[in-house]
Amino acid sequence: MTREILFATNNQGKVKELKEAFKQAGVDLIVKTDADLDNPPHPIESGKTFEANAKIKAHELAKFSGLPTIADDSGLMVDKLNGAPGVRSARYAGEAHNDAHNNAKLLAELGGVPQAERTAKFNTTIVVSMPGHFDQDLVVSGQCAGEIMPGPVGEDGFGYDPLFYVPEKEKTFAQMTTDEKNEISHRGRAIKKLLKELPAWLAQFD
Repeated sequence: MTREILFATNNQGKVKELKEAFKQAGVDLIVKTDADLDNPPHPIESGKTFEANAKIKAHELAKFSGLPTIADDSGLMVDKLNGAPGVRSARYAGEAHNDAHNNAKLLAELGGVPQAERTAKFNTTIVVSMPGHFDQDLVVSGQCAGEIMPGPVGEDGFGYDPLFYVPEKEKTFAQMTTDEKNEISHRGRAIKKLLKELPAWLAQFD
């Protein structure tokens, strides 16, 4: 029987990336999301680190759904801003998770900063939790280095993708296909580690 796993998110961009990676790796799991649950909780991400926030989400949704649960916390760390927006990346311009407002605030904060000093990196930390076994979480992380453009470039992606330029690809995330982005992105790198470790981690609970 194919096992179901919950991806604790409403972000369909993330869901698409994960499902594509599972398919390519031949990992046979039915991925559900918060949208498939009836009145799921909305955990308060009060952690000081990406791992702490991912664990808050994974534990709460695993308890609620009774399913093994994947949660991630991702963020942009800009060197010139001492690592901000960091864990507050999704709520940088307010609690409403508005991509356009977040991007506008970031560009305003970096106003006048020369391109050479606009270095940044994206981080994703993924936590997988099994109901009743929260002391055995699987935790993986991935990072991608780049720089912040003076304005948005590209039509695809979500979040800060139109501003995040990757020199090795000579493109922003928003100019890349899902496959291209998965290959080098912070989330893509974290998912690669996840795919290596997930089958054995799940097997211990069979």
